[in-house]
Amino acid sequence: MKRDYYEILGVVKSASAEEIKKAYRKVALQFHPDRNPGNKEAEDKFKEAAEAYEVLNDADKRAQYDRFGHNAFGNGRGNGFGGGGMNMDDIFSQFGDIFGDSGFGSFFGGGSSRSRRGTGTRGSNLRVKLKLNFEEIAKGASKTIKVKKNVLCTNCGGNGAKDKSSVQTCSSCHGSGQVRRVQNTFLGQVQTVTTCPTCNGEGSTIINKCTACRGEGRVFGEETVSMDIPAGVSEGMQLSISGKGNAGERGGAPGDLIVQIEEEAHPHLQRDGLNVAFELYLSFPDAVFGTTVEVPTIDGRAKIKIPAGTQSGKIFRLKGKGFPQVHGYDKGDQLIHVSIWTPQQVSPEEKVMLEKMLESKNFEPHPEKAEKSFFDKVREMFS
Repeated sequence: MKRDYYEILGVVKSASAEEIKKAYRKVALQFHPDRNPGNKEAEDKFKEAAEAYEVLNDADKRAQYDRFGHNAFGNGRGNGFGGGGMNMDDIFSQFGDIFGDSGFGSFFGGGSSRSRRGTGTRGSNLRVKLKLNFEEIAKGASKTIKVKKNVLCTNCGGNGAKDKSSVQTCSSCHGSGQVRRVQNTFLGQVQTVTTCPTCNGEGSTIINKCTACRGEGRVFGEETVSMDIPAGVSEGMQLSISGKGNAGERGGAPGDLIVQIEEEAHPHLQRDGLNVAFELYLSFPDAVFGTTVEVPTIDGRAKIKIPAGTQSGKIFRLKGKGFPQVHGYDKGDQLIHVSIWTPQQVSPEEKVMLEKMLESKNFEPHPEKAEKSFFDKVREMFS
């Protein structure tokens, strides 16, 4: 079972963005691979912290996590949703500035070159809406959509340069992406490390820009994205597909694709949480004598027996015919609410028959004490 992201970083749910950043930096420095060479457990905790920070550092992802927990990101680890698929290069690419600005390299013997050099600007997130019908929601679905967005420039490979000779090592930082300054204070010499202002931390500068992307390393295009939607999602739920947003500038990490779920209205059924509701109208004779009827369900039709003397307001329950819980074991039911259909107009012959019924004591309402009230039925239906 995946650990709580707030617990991983050691912060409370009300922590500010700055507190989350400081907490991540502390945990990341503790388990950084340069400080723990060959330690697989430390590497796993380093990746775990990066996954937690990737979600909690993003306002949209954090809001979804606070509401749905790990279920907010679909199938989670290994399926493209959330931060579970991040590797070391992804982490240093996206969050390297957190280590670099702290002088991390000087603390741990120079550190990794990946943590000291920037790789362009990260791309922005994209939002799309995806409509699903009741059957797709109940069973899960594999979807393929076309997304118009900024994609990697194939002409320059994303670096923004006309050719290889157009990329030169930055003369200010000599390729490190950082500049070091030593200041003399009354406590002695203090060394600070900051992002190189000449190359913006990239370690290189471009002499001649790519003509296709004009030096951005990306162009506007289209990408086909495949995704697996887990069973049980609901209206308004958002799933995040890591790395499928806009491409970054000059080789920067891509943003994420935020998929917002929309439910298509069913012609006969209504959703209430995990349960499905259906309004069944019966004629008076069918309610008196009983009958067998077919009702629609999420995955087809089902026959139910209506016993003789069924009252209006009776609720039948089809166990397990509702929606499954996202990544859970619970499953809702289908609730069938009976309404006795009353004709608004009758023929003269029908009127005579009905008037005769009025004379019969059997047609006078005599509710039994054991029969549940309307409010009891409502409470039972939503319990």
